[in-house]
Amino acid sequence: MPIRTGPPTAAGRWSLLPDREADATRRAHAAAEALLDRHGILTRGAVTAEHVSGGFAAVYPVLKAFEETGRARRGYFVEGLGGAQFAMAGAVDRMRAMAQPKREAAAWQTPVPGGWRDSKPREDDQALVLAATDPANPYGAALPWPEHQGTHRPGRKAGALVVLVDGDLALYVERGGKSLLSWSDDPRCLQPAVDALALAVRDGMLGKLAVERADGAAVLTSPLATALEQAGFRPTPRGLRIRA
Repeated sequence: MPIRTGPPTAAGRWSLLPDREADATRRAHAAAEALLDRHGILTRGAVTAEHVSGGFAAVYPVLKAFEETGRARRGYFVEGLGGAQFAMAGAVDRMRAMAQPKREAAAWQTPVPGGWRDSKPREDDQALVLAATDPANPYGAALPWPEHQGTHRPGRKAGALVVLVDGDLALYVERGGKSLLSWSDDPRCLQPAVDALALAVRDGMLGKLAVERADGAAVLTSPLATALEQAGFRPTPRGLRIRA
């Protein structure tokens, strides 16, 4: 009679992994290369968010050596994030290419009490859905989370999502999708964010979403309700839902 020697999850092919590199310098070198490749522009906050053993101090000597040999550039690339910033040459060139459109967009802004208003429609804004822990999401790592009223706070948690519109944080989706946080009540910002979230569901990137609360209140009474329904969410007894 066959005898089960282990749990079903242990079935399959196994292979022995190589031993862990014993040389700390080589490990730091590999970690610095991986971080630069992943982030493009590397800051202290980004390294901290990656939970690298030894923190920023462990990879700083390697990054400094990269600068001296021309493999990386050091500069003040992102305002407010300190002077210890390292970047790949390609990342710097892409930032420079993006700077001109930003300056042109700023020319359309007009001052209003408490801030600025766009004089130009934001039809060309790019909305992007990311995992909250994705290195491409700078919030909670290189950048602090924006202030939000209420008791709920965003975080770089497994299963949570963020929606960025033109690089700005627009939505935070709690793990499970039952609760949303938003940072704008402007339909020109909210609608592209919600549309991108709905498209991610329809494309099969996410399972169904059944939103019950938004910004700490019932979603059906929230300003988000209109944007969600226009994106294809349908009312349910508990909130709004969309399926693939």
